[in-house]
Amino acid sequence: MKLDFKKGDGLVPAVIQDDKTSKVLMLGYMNEESFKKTQETGKVTFFSRSRQELWTKGETSGNYMYVKSIAKDCDDDTLLVKVDPVGPVCHTGSDTCFEETNSCNCNFLFELEAVIKDRKENPSAKSYTTKLFTKGINKITQKVGEEATETIIEALNGTRELLLEETSDLLYHLLVMLRAKDVEFSEVLKVLEKRHK
Repeated sequence: MKLDFKKGDGLVPAVIQDDKTSKVLMLGYMNEESFKKTQETGKVTFFSRSRQELWTKGETSGNYMYVKSIAKDCDDDTLLVKVDPVGPVCHTGSDTCFEETNSCNCNFLFELEAVIKDRKENPSAKSYTTKLFTKGINKITQKVGEEATETIIEALNGTRELLLEETSDLLYHLLVMLRAKDVEFSEVLKVLEKRHK
């Protein structure tokens, strides 16, 4: 990717956007070195204009921003970096540097996916999700099959209320299965979007 760093005295602005919610999280600046480090590590690294040094977002707080994709604008002098943020982005503790909440009711499945991921990475003996991960992929896929069958039965002969319940169970277990295989729900959506085009 060729960028024009000369226009901005060696810097290009980088708009940081949540890959899942599409919320703009912050604006930072990158020089050639920080851009290269961002690409190599997969963690967003800026050039601090005030400190005149590189800084990887989250190196102090642990709230890293993991790169999902990078695009440049038509003039080759601005970046759009889509990320998977860990925790709040702003130093004030806000989700974004624009004092917006980085969530959307339409994206509840992503919030549920985050909870499922946490149960896998931080097991809890009281968690049903953790128990599924402990039993392994065979049990998880078996549950997906069971819930799919129950959803079909309710669609053919059941009530609307039970169809909603079984569909919810199916979606949950699908998300668990995807996490067990280290597949992001956003990857599935991208396949659907590509097919739609």
